[in-house]
Formats: sequence, structure tokens, C-alpha cells
Amino acid sequence: MAFTSTLSLYSHPQVRRCRHRRLQSLPLTAAGLGKLTLLPIWRTRAASRARFGCFVVKASSSVEGTPARSTGSRRVYRRSQATAAPIAPLKRVADFVAPFGLIFAISFVVWKVVEKILYPTPKRLESSPVEGQSASQGVKWSIAAGTNLLSQLGAKIERQSKQKLNEFARELRSFPSIDMSGRNFGDEGLFFLAESLAYNQIVEEVSFAANGITAAGLKAFDGVLQSNIALKILDLSGNPVGDEGVKCLCDILVDNSGIEKLQLNSTDLGDEGAKAIAEMLKKNSSLRVIELNNNMIEYSGFSSLAGALLENNSLRNIHLNGNYGGALGANALAKALEGNKSLRELHLHGNSIGDEGVRSLMTGLSIYKGKLAILDIGNNSITAKGAVHVAEYIRKSKSILWLNLYMNDIGDEGAEKIADALKENRSITTIDLGGNNIHAVGVTSIAKVLKDNSVITTLELSYNPIGADGANALAEVLKFHGNVKTLKLGWCQIGAKGAESIADALKYNTTIETLDLRANGLRDDGALCLARSLKVVNEALTSLDLGFNEIRDDGAFAIAQALKSNEDVNVTSINIANNFLTKFGQSALSDAKDHVYEMAEKEINIFY
Repeated sequence: MAFTSTLSLYSHPQVRRCRHRRLQSLPLTAAGLGKLTLLPIWRTRAASRARFGCFVVKASSSVEGTPARSTGSRRVYRRSQATAAPIAPLKRVADFVAPFGLIFAISFVVWKVVEKILYPTPKRLESSPVEGQSASQGVKWSIAAGTNLLSQLGAKIERQSKQKLNEFARELRSFPSIDMSGRNFGDEGLFFLAESLAYNQIVEEVSFAANGITAAGLKAFDGVLQSNIALKILDLSGNPVGDEGVKCLCDILVDNSGIEKLQLNSTDLGDEGAKAIAEMLKKNSSLRVIELNNNMIEYSGFSSLAGALLENNSLRNIHLNGNYGGALGANALAKALEGNKSLRELHLHGNSIGDEGVRSLMTGLSIYKGKLAILDIGNNSITAKGAVHVAEYIRKSKSILWLNLYMNDIGDEGAEKIADALKENRSITTIDLGGNNIHAVGVTSIAKVLKDNSVITTLELSYNPIGADGANALAEVLKFHGNVKTLKLGWCQIGAKGAESIADALKYNTTIETLDLRANGLRDDGALCLARSLKVVNEALTSLDLGFNEIRDDGAFAIAQALKSNEDVNVTSINIANNFLTKFGQSALSDAKDHVYEMAEKEINIFY
């Protein structure tokens, strides 16, 4: 018997809107699955346009031959076999999508289970015993003393520090001269490294400058410097050792017989430290050079050191630059010179000794029985009045080789006094009169000295407003006279006109090797004049400094062309930095450098 079984998914045949009703689950037979259809629901209201609302699954529940029911304005049409063709594609899509939907659902459920296992919901933390502390804060890191974090970090730093110190120690044992300045190893590092110096007979010079070493650290040298006789130079400058540290060091050095040069510049030592050094110098006979620059030594300290010079006959050089000796300190040293014969260098730069102090000092030096070769009294507020006493000493001295009067205020009058004394002196080879407010008149007096004096080889006149006239007076003499090898005229306001005079002198001069013309407002005109001189054969000039002169590309082109033209040029260094050159001027100078190297195999260092 032909029988068709249809099951309705609803309790009655009326079709409902699918978004307001849930599908009721009913068992479906195999035959019934073949009757499943997707039917559209149509809106029939007059105000609405016909469109699909949604699809519902419908299966007939009547026996074949039973008429289908209708519900008013909505009809449900049974799909015939002929009209089943358009539904086939939808069925194929459903058959394709259904397995993937099932796989997705199963994956989603599995993932949720795994998530619950791996990331369980945190239990509510118990309330903190501390009032106001939130339970959600969780674990807090602490870097207080004794924690694992700090101990690990400290251990790593300690390992790295030991590795570095071991490297320093191997260096101390391998080379005769070691520079360990600025390594910042401090007191503990010095205790470690001092062991390498104890019986080391290789290292002769070592610098521990600027390492944060204090008075406590200098105790590391106790027992080390007494047994080490190879070390000759010890530099502890830039360490805040203070008076206490210097006292400790002096107690150790009393019995040392190896160290010949001790550097204690910028170590915060004052009068008490100077007194300790003085007591050590009375017993130590190995030290030849002691540097105490840029400290806080005043008259009392100067007086103690002066007393030591009366008893010490081994010290050759004493450096006291940048302290506070004043006129009284200079007077104390002058009295000490009356009984000392060993001193060769005296450095008193920047002690504000003034005219009175220089008078006392020159008096002591005039009767000094030793052979002082270097005297530095620059930046001491010396005027023309004090220059008179300096001139008297110059006139009588036969040993002085190097005299520094830099940054005083002797003026033209003082320059004339110095010039008159230089006419009789035949020992000074280097004289520094820079920054003394000397004009053309004073330079003219100095220039006249060079006609007969062939001993002076270095003349420093920078920072004096000599102008073009002063440069011309100097150039006229240097054309054919003197033996000046180094001439420094930086910041002298000579301009292009003064550069022309100097350039003309270079055409004939055969002695000047180093010429400093920085910051003179030469511009391109002055550079052109000097370039013309460079084209002429000059076998003497090797270094030319033209920095800060407002030179542009035209001046650079002229200098470059001069270098290319003169195959016999001996210039090895030209400084044209801090001017107004563009890449074109720089390229021209670079090409000239390459050309000279290719043609004459000479290397020229050009700074721009």
C-alpha cells in the first residue's frame, strides 16, 4: 500500500514567524527526511511589500489524499516533483556545510574544556592583614636587602667587577707603562690591584688618576711601595684623598727609594697635606718631581714646603699652579731658594702673587746658586711695575731657558722693559707674553730684539691687540733676521692687511716652522695673500693654523691651488676649521691633498 508518512514540527498546521517560536524537537524517520522542505513565509499586509521573512522546516503529517490546510492569507504549497529542482542546490549546500558546523561545535566545546583546565578562574584572595591593602595586588617584587633578586644582580656585578680587575692586574704585570685613569674602581679595586705592584719589577709608570680613591684606599699601598723599587712614576691626580689620604701616603713614601715622580693634582689637599709632604721631603731622597697643582694650599702650606726645600737636595721640579700662595707664599719660597741648589723648575701659575710677590721671588732667584731653567709665573696679576723686577732677573740669569708671563698685564711699558733685558740675555729660548695687553708699540720693541738675538726660537704673543701695524713691524724683522721657529699670533686683530705682511715675510723667511694666525679676521683676502706665499718654495713652514678667520670657499680654493702648484711644499698640517666653508671649498682642499700625495707622496693633514 502506498503510504507516505509526514511529521509536522509544530503542534498545529498554522505557520508562525520563526523568530518568535523555537523549533520543537521531534523524531524524524528516514522516509520523513525525504519530505523536508524549506518554505518561505510571506507578509500579506497591504502596507508591506512582498519579501521573504525566513525559512521554516515543514513536513506533512497527513495521509496521501488528505487535502492540505490553509490559514487565511498565508498558504503552504506542497512542492511537487517538478518544482523540486530549485531546492536541490540548497540541499547540496546544506550537506556540505553541516559537517563543518558539527566540527566547529565540537571544537568550541573542547576548547572551553581545555580553557577551564589550563586557566582556572582565580579564587578570591583572602583579605590582607594590612588594612586597606587590596587583595587583587597579587605578588609584589621586593628589592630590599637579602632578596633573591638583589643577590643575583649583586653576584653578576661582582663577577663582572672581578673580571675587570683581573684584566687590570694582568695589564699591570705585562707593560712598563700603564694608564688606568678614569676606570672608577674605587678603594676596593685599588686594594685588589695593589697586590700586583707588591713584587712586580716590570711596571715603571702607572696612573690611577680619577678613580674615586679616598683616604681609606691609599692604605692599600702600605707594604707595597716599600718593597717595589721598579715603579718610578705614580699618578693619583683627580682622586678626593684630601689631607688624611696625603698623610697616609707620605708615611708610606718616607722609606720608598723607587718613586721619582709623584702627581697629586686636584686631590683636595690643603695646608695640612702640604705639611705632611714637606715632612716626607725632608727624609725622602728619591723624589725628583712633585705636582700639587689645583689644590687648596695657602701661605701656611707654602711656608712648610719652603722649609723642606732648605733641607731637600734631590727635588728638581715643584708644581704649585692654581693654589692660593699669594705674595706671602712667594716670599717664603724666595727665602728657601737662598739655601737650595737642586731646583730646576718652579711652577707658580695662577697664585695671585702680584707685583710684591714677584719682587720677592725675583730677589730670591737673583741670588739663587742653582740653575733654574723653567719659571712659570703666568696669571699672577703682574703689571708693568712687576715686569721691571722680572726684567732685572732676565738680564742677570744665565740658566733660564723657558719664561712664562702669560695672562698678566704688563702692557707696552712692561714689554719694553722685557725687550731691553732680552737684548742682554742669551739663554732664553722660549718666552710667552700672550694676553698682556701689548699693542703695536710693545711688539715693535720686541721685534727689534730679534735682529740681534738668535737664541729665541718660540715667541708667543697671542691675545695681544697688536693690530696690522704690530704684525707689519714683526714681519719686517722676521724676513731676514732671528731664529724664530714657532710664532703664535692668534687673536691679535691683525686682519687681512696684517696677514699680507706676514705672507710677504714667509717668502723670504727660512726658519718659521709653525705659524698660528687663528681668529684674526683674515677672511678671503688674507687667505689669498697666504696662498700666494705657499706657491713660493718654502722649505721651513710645516704647520699653518687659520681657524676662526671667517674664510669662505674662495680662500679655500686659493689655498688648494697653491698646494697643487708647489711640488716642493713642506706643509704637513693646515687647520682651516671653524670657518665658513661649504662642501665645495672642502672638496677643493681634499682634492689638493690627494694631488700632493699622488705627485710628491707627501701626506698633508687638512682640518676643515
